[in-house]
Amino acid sequence: MEIWFHPAKALGALTKKAAEAAGFGSGFDPMIRPADPKFGDFQANGALQYAKAHRENPRAAGEKLLAAIKASPDFDESLVETSVAGPGFVNFALTKKFLGGWLAKYSGEKELRDAARGFYGGRKTVVDYPSPNTAKQMHVGHLRPMVIGEAVKRLLAFCGADVIADNHIGDWGTNFGILIYGIKTSGYKLDPENENSLEELEQMYKRGSALAKESPEAAEAARAELVKLQNGDPENAGLWNKINETSSAAFEKMYGRMGLTIDVSLGESFYRDKVGRIYAELAECGIAEENQGALVVFLREHDRFKTQPFIIRKSDGASNYASTDLATLLYRVEHFGAEEVVYVTDGRQQDHFQQLFMTAEKWFACKGYRLPKLRHVWFGTILGEDGKAIKTKSGEPVRLKALLDEAVARARKIVLEKNPDTPPEEADKIAETVGVAALRYADLSQNRTNDYLFSWDKLLAFDGNTAPYLLYAAARIHSIFRKLGISPDADFSAAGEMETEQEIALARKLVALPAVFELTLAELRPHYLCTYLYELAGTFSTFYNANKVMVDDESVRARRLMLCSRALRVLETGLRVLGIEPLEKM
Repeated sequence: MEIWFHPAKALGALTKKAAEAAGFGSGFDPMIRPADPKFGDFQANGALQYAKAHRENPRAAGEKLLAAIKASPDFDESLVETSVAGPGFVNFALTKKFLGGWLAKYSGEKELRDAARGFYGGRKTVVDYPSPNTAKQMHVGHLRPMVIGEAVKRLLAFCGADVIADNHIGDWGTNFGILIYGIKTSGYKLDPENENSLEELEQMYKRGSALAKESPEAAEAARAELVKLQNGDPENAGLWNKINETSSAAFEKMYGRMGLTIDVSLGESFYRDKVGRIYAELAECGIAEENQGALVVFLREHDRFKTQPFIIRKSDGASNYASTDLATLLYRVEHFGAEEVVYVTDGRQQDHFQQLFMTAEKWFACKGYRLPKLRHVWFGTILGEDGKAIKTKSGEPVRLKALLDEAVARARKIVLEKNPDTPPEEADKIAETVGVAALRYADLSQNRTNDYLFSWDKLLAFDGNTAPYLLYAAARIHSIFRKLGISPDADFSAAGEMETEQEIALARKLVALPAVFELTLAELRPHYLCTYLYELAGTFSTFYNANKVMVDDESVRARRLMLCSRALRVLETGLRVLGIEPLEKM
C-alpha cells in the first residue's frame, strides 16, 4: 500500500472496491466522513445505510465490510488502523508510520503540486476575470473580482487545470458615443502617456452625459458619434483606439501591483462581428423569437424567466451583453477548446448568468456543440462603517490605487513601530507586500457570497485570521532555520516516529491539505483555504511552544525540524495559491 496524497479519497475507493468484492453491490456508497478524533481520522458510514436498506444487522454489515477491507491487497494495517464502532461504523486511524511517510513524500511545493494535479488532470479551463470597463478608473469594486479571480485561477492551475485567464474587458457600447462627444466638444487632447488620462476621460464622459441630458440636440449628436464609430469613421476609430490604449496601460500597472497574470484580453469589441451567427442559430433552433422589435429568449421552464426575457438583440438592432457573452462562449469552445468556463462577477449578475447558461445549454444541444461546464463565481459587496457600499466622504467610489497606497502606508508605519531599525528599502518592500496582502486576504478570507465590513484595524492586525499574522507565522519558521544555519529543505531522513500529542496534531493538520483543496475546488470559495492556513498556523504555534526543537536526540530533532519545514512549505504554498508572496523576514 502506498502513502496516499488524499487519504479520505483513497480510503473511499478502497472501501467501495472491497464492498463490491464482499457482495454489497456496485452501487454501494462508502460515505467516508471525518471521524471523531477519539476514534480515528475517517469513518465509513455506508454499511449502516446498506443494512437499513436491506433489513440486515448493521453491526454485522460493518464487520463484514471491515473484513473485506482487511483482505484487500491494497490495504496495509501498519499504515491505517481500523475498527468497527456502534451500529456498523468503520473507523480508520492513520498510523504514525503513515503520517511520517506522508511528510517525507510530500516535502515541498513541487511535490504537493505534482500530487494535486490529479484533481483536474489537464482539463482546459477558462477563467473570466477581472473584466473592467475601459475609460474608467479602477475603484474598490474591482478589488473582489481581481483577488477572487486570481485565487481561483491559481487554485485551478495548482490542481492540474490547463488554465487560460481571459480578461473580457468592456470596450464597446453606447457610452463611447457620449465619451467621444464629450471629448470633441471640449477640445480635449487625449495623451496615453499622461498618468491622469483615465481621470480626465471620466470627466469627459460626465461632460458629454450632462450635455446629452440637457439638450435633445446634444443627445442626438452623441448618438451620431456612436454610429460613426460603429461604421468605422477614421477619426472616431482613432479616438476609440487611444481610449483603449490609455485604459490598458493603466490596467496593466494595477495588474502588476496586484500580481495578476492575464493570458488574453479579448474585449466585447472583438466579438461584434461574431454575433450575427448567434442571432441566426438561436432563431433557427427556435430558441429566440422576435418580441417588440427585439430578439429575445423566454425560458418557459423557469418561473421567472418564462416572462422575464433574455434580450439577445435590442430593438434598434444593436448587440448587448447577452449576445456578446454567447459569442464569447462559443469562441472559447471552438478556439481554446474550453472544457470549463468560470465567470467571476458580482452577485447582481446572477440572473444574467443563469439565463446565459440555460440558453447556451439549449443552443449547444440543438447544434450538437460540446457544452463546457459553466460556473458563476459571484461575490457580495464591500461595506463601509455605515453598512452601505464603501465610498469616499464625497460619495464617490474609493479609487483602488488610493486604497492600495493607504494600505501600504499603514503597513509601513506598523513595520517601523515593531522594528524601528529596519532599513528604508527593506521597510518599503515589506510594507508593499504586507499592505497589498492584507487587502487581498481580508477579502478572500470571507465567504465570497457574503457582504463584509471593511476595517483597517482588523485587516492589518498581527493576530487573528489576517495576512500579517500568516506572513509573520511563515517568517517566524524561516527564522528558526536561519538561527540554526539549516535549510528548510535539508535531509530529515533521521526523523523518528512522532510521539507527542502536539507533533501528531500538526502532522494530521498537514495531511488534511488535499481535502481542503478538494472542498475549495468544489465550490471555488477561497475562504476554505484561508481558514485552513489560519488553523495550521495556530496548530504549529501550539506544537512549537510545547516541543523543544534543538534537542540532543538526533531522531527527535530531525522529526521536529521536519515538522517545522513541512508547516512552512504548506503555509507558503497556500499563500501563493491565494496570490500572496511570503516573506522570509518581517
